[in-house]
Amino acid sequence: RVKMSAEEILVCAVKLGKNFCLYFDELECDALCKEKSLYRVLRNVNSQLLVVRPDLNVAAFEDVTDQEMKSGQGMHFTIHCYKTTTPAAGLPVAFSVQIEDKSYYMCCEKERGEMIVRFREGEVPKEIPGESNIIFFKKTFTSCCSRAFKFEYSLEEGMFLAFEQEGYLRKLILKKQSRKDEVDETMKISL
Repeated sequence: RVKMSAEEILVCAVKLGKNFCLYFDELECDALCKEKSLYRVLRNVNSQLLVVRPDLNVAAFEDVTDQEMKSGQGMHFTIHCYKTTTPAAGLPVAFSVQIEDKSYYMCCEKERGEMIVRFREGEVPKEIPGESNIIFFKKTFTSCCSRAFKFEYSLEEGMFLAFEQEGYLRKLILKKQSRKDEVDETMKISL
């Protein structure tokens, strides 16, 4: 007879499902699984709304009138939240937007040696088996600003969604954060 301490015994919660199938709870899975969706507009530090214009292949923060907001073309986002086994990285999310009768998802692609934010026609998957160019980690912008966030690209640590002035546009871009403690207002996004 061997005496065991409670620390040595692994206990897995189980439940009996339909057709008497046995299911294990609390086990980590390798895939990101969609948990819930939020419907929001995205604002920058200047209270401008992010507007997607796939016909022009651009997403930019713009001043929007109440009338334009009601029509909502390209500015009402679905934020798809995924379950994660690594919560310290932040909440994994993907973005999509409905324009007329088409759905577009946000992704990042390398073009001429630099990362570009794009919106591609299609749906966000329910499960993502591994790494993906559509996932961003939602993080609180600062500890004293709980309603504003920054979104780190999952495939490149330290790269965040931000805006950059390009002519008259405040274009959505990926931007490298120079220091972890840096507070960069161009990365601040309110929901």
